[in-house]
Amino acid sequence: MPETVVSRRERKKAATRQSIADAALRLFLERGYDHVSIREIADAADVSTATVFKHFTGKEALVFDREESTDTQLIEAVRQRAAGQDILDALRTHVLDTWLPIAQDPRHEEFTRLVNSTPALRAYAERMWARHTDTLSAAIADELGLEHGNLSCTTLARFVLEVPILVQGREDLRGAIDEVFGILANGWHAPGNPGCR
Repeated sequence: MPETVVSRRERKKAATRQSIADAALRLFLERGYDHVSIREIADAADVSTATVFKHFTGKEALVFDREESTDTQLIEAVRQRAAGQDILDALRTHVLDTWLPIAQDPRHEEFTRLVNSTPALRAYAERMWARHTDTLSAAIADELGLEHGNLSCTTLARFVLEVPILVQGREDLRGAIDEVFGILANGWHAPGNPGCR
């Protein structure tokens, strides 16, 4: 597949968007989500409030600034997987490549605390993950020639998207991710008794 050439204008647009998101996160972590206005974020990023709204649909979207590309990445993980690679393994690779670096960011724990302690952000996150579940479930169903809404596809999508929450706080994140995907691939066994389900 040919590499996409990104224009200077697109690079500048992406840099402005990132600058706004970075300023917002810094202010939210310092002062709390409810104590920061869009005007203050615009000032911190040295842009107008109109520019903030050109890049983000609202205040919550400033916290989840990568949401826009998540659906595309999920679809690509399923559809553009390597020849011979199964869907589950492709999704494991996707989680390791995209979420693991986020989890290793020194601000991740603070970010999680911010979301969990802010009702508006918790609600937004739940709606966001429901949308991502629908997107991923549909992509899996398409690959398998099944109808959208297939329970098996929806279940897999939901569990894959819950992996970051399931492994949060574990010392060995990569090992924990592998363990969850092992359960998804091989079924659940009682710990210490592989034959018992």
